[in-house]
Amino acid sequence: MRRNGNNRIPQFQQSGVLLVDKPKEWTSFDVVNFVRSRFNIPKAGHCGTLDPAATGLLVLVLGRFTKLSQKFSGEDKVYDGTILLGTETDSQDMDGKVIRTADPSAVTEEQLRGVFKEFVGEQQQTPPMVSAVKVDGQRLYELARKGEEIEREPKDINIYSIEVTSVDLPRADFSVHCSKGTYVRTLCSDIGKKLGCGAVLNSLRRTASGSFMLEDAVSIDTIKEWEQPQLEAYLSDFLFRKISSNPQFSAI
Repeated sequence: MRRNGNNRIPQFQQSGVLLVDKPKEWTSFDVVNFVRSRFNIPKAGHCGTLDPAATGLLVLVLGRFTKLSQKFSGEDKVYDGTILLGTETDSQDMDGKVIRTADPSAVTEEQLRGVFKEFVGEQQQTPPMVSAVKVDGQRLYELARKGEEIEREPKDINIYSIEVTSVDLPRADFSVHCSKGTYVRTLCSDIGKKLGCGAVLNSLRRTASGSFMLEDAVSIDTIKEWEQPQLEAYLSDFLFRKISSNPQFSAI
């Protein structure tokens, strides 16, 4: 990327929304930090954290659009995931330490589909210890790293729909439309408990966040090839299309 005499490109002044297809192993902050640094953006943030092991849609807000961060973060999410029966970890996904195993061979496809259906609707969900939820000023994952486990207040969530899309036991693929704050790995863990064999989230990909869709997102590899003009073009085109369908964008 071209640099000026101070070895820095000019500050990027355009505001907008950048949809990124987050790769595995990157944190949400990694993505924000990379974009901010690459294009010299003074103000940027993301709307809804994705775990490092998860992939898919991450909504970034740049410049004036950061004022919409809370609104966008609070919108519904859609995920495609895979559940693995017979395994439990301390993080409820494959990144954690295995704490229990069981034989899931007695579980039938019919039973699995039936239990999934039981989780549709408004309910309370207890956040996992390995999460960014704060209790008395400390992140739960910080306590979990010290080997501590504390009581957590259950949160109100809503599973609007959940569909098992394919079954190859002990794994099954599913798609879930849920409210803000839903932990899909906890959902998988709770389903495993109902089935009596335990379960873990094997993989997760976010496909939608509010009106934002994964199909409009760009990969990190593509962004690595961009310079400021390419980012400007993306933001302008994206904003034009959004204003046509959502007047709230025109006021930013």
